[in-house]
Amino acid sequence: MMKNRIVFSELSKKSQSKLGRIIVLTGARQTGKTTIAKQCFANYAYLAIDDVMQSRELLNLTAEQWNMFYPKAILDEIQKSPALFDTIKATYDRYPQTRYALLGSSQFLLLEKVRESLAGRCIIMEILPLTLPELLTEKFDDNINDSFFVKYVCRQQNINTVFPAFTLNPLYAEKINAYNYYLQYGGYPALTDKDLTNDEREEWLNMYVKTFLERDIRDLASFRDLEPFVKLQQYLANATGNLANFSSIAKETGVSVPTVQRYVKYMEISYQIVELPAWFANPIKKLVKSPKVHFLDNGVLRGVLQKKGAITGNEYESAIIAEIYKQITAYRLPLACYHLRTQDGREVDLLLEAEDCFIAIEIKATNNVNRTDAKHLIDLQKLLNKPLRHAFVLSNDVRKQEINENITAMHAAEFLC
Repeated sequence: MMKNRIVFSELSKKSQSKLGRIIVLTGARQTGKTTIAKQCFANYAYLAIDDVMQSRELLNLTAEQWNMFYPKAILDEIQKSPALFDTIKATYDRYPQTRYALLGSSQFLLLEKVRESLAGRCIIMEILPLTLPELLTEKFDDNINDSFFVKYVCRQQNINTVFPAFTLNPLYAEKINAYNYYLQYGGYPALTDKDLTNDEREEWLNMYVKTFLERDIRDLASFRDLEPFVKLQQYLANATGNLANFSSIAKETGVSVPTVQRYVKYMEISYQIVELPAWFANPIKKLVKSPKVHFLDNGVLRGVLQKKGAITGNEYESAIIAEIYKQITAYRLPLACYHLRTQDGREVDLLLEAEDCFIAIEIKATNNVNRTDAKHLIDLQKLLNKPLRHAFVLSNDVRKQEINENITAMHAAEFLC
């Protein structure tokens, strides 16, 4: 069983364009890059670059031989053999009919070589874990229904069309099931197999964390001892959704501040976390400038913590922000993501900046939203340098509530599914 992916239609179009002769797909391990590439580029040869024997032979091919034997090819885990980038560049330059898809699970190693050898010659696309609309599909050719969030951003739907209660939505049952699954196990495609038990899903997540440490991180850095990094990983998992105070993290993990900053960057470029910068473009107001760190997948977070129970408020906040981030990435929405916090404690969990406006989002892990949950959104416009289009409170409350004319509370699954 394969879920449909938002990226597939755009990828298919770009693969036929003059600018799509080299397409780079990057993303965390097990997000479906290989499956998507094989589906989209069905007439391309598939080359596994992490196969040492095959890679060694491919390195000996000239550009002329690449054009002869592999004029169209998928090169999976190409960052394992950096010398191939120069060969692909030479083949691209000499033979205009050649086309390649380059796949890699290490953003840093892959994109570093892309910048060195293929700048201006390729299109880069990120494959993240499944979004909620993708989770709702059953097979590859199912339609993906855009979420309310995407339609609202694209000005295709307004707030008046949202049901007064989420339970009135005809698709409530399937949406709430997908949402509850997502909060428990995240969005990695392998876990959606209906034949898996919950214990098997938890075992998969535990092994994913182990593989990440043993392979991806060792690709990024030559660690003699992984223990300090493991401590930081666990610290960030426990502190997801909090401000990143690198000095405090350094004290807790027993490493220097520069090491913490480097490790956090490793986590980010390997698609394990999202570092959400603070918005502080208003020089008049006293705004906190520290970023927040959110895990990109709640299932992986639970794997790091070996956790099976209910999620915390911070974990819930991270799961919702991660979903919004994934949808922005998948649809390539023209939005920049921030959090906002003043020095006197006023904060907004997510501030989305468009060219001409902001959208503000407060996230509450409650079944019963009241007006005080929106207190940081009231009069928010006074802090901003562009119009606030609208503010939302997202929670587990099935009621849609108009807090005031510019603030709406609604169920997070109604907003995101």
